[in-house]
Amino acid sequence: MQTHNHSHYAARGFTMIELIAAITIGAMMLALAVPASVKMYETMQYRSAVKDAVTLLASARYKAIDSGRAQDVRIKPDEREIQLNDATETLPRNLTVAVTSARELNQQGVGVIRFYPEGGSSGGGIDIERENGSGVRISVDWLIGRVFQERYNSE
Repeated sequence: MQTHNHSHYAARGFTMIELIAAITIGAMMLALAVPASVKMYETMQYRSAVKDAVTLLASARYKAIDSGRAQDVRIKPDEREIQLNDATETLPRNLTVAVTSARELNQQGVGVIRFYPEGGSSGGGIDIERENGSGVRISVDWLIGRVFQERYNSE
């Protein structure tokens, strides 16, 4: 004759309280993970936009020197576009773009930074700012056409 131990059967499943606790912990982890992943995605977009802008400006300088012809980088801040010849970079909507450039080169709503064959430029810069007020200023040295960047905060 076999006897059954009731405590042996009780260990096979989870109680309702254990299931609710596990679901609650999972929901809390998800609530924390989603905003963090959104912030990470926005940070990746921002960094990519800065890299694309710096690359386009540096490319214009090298093309001017290599081709022996001036190269114009056109910046449309309202549309968040940076353009060199046929290459156009459109920055994400959550970024604000401002341009500083030589008045005589600017066109209606478009800032122009010109790179010359001898390596210099008209000078200027592009500010790319995040919604929280932090951003980067990409500057172009007028004398040697060097492109460099510096971060800033709205504080």
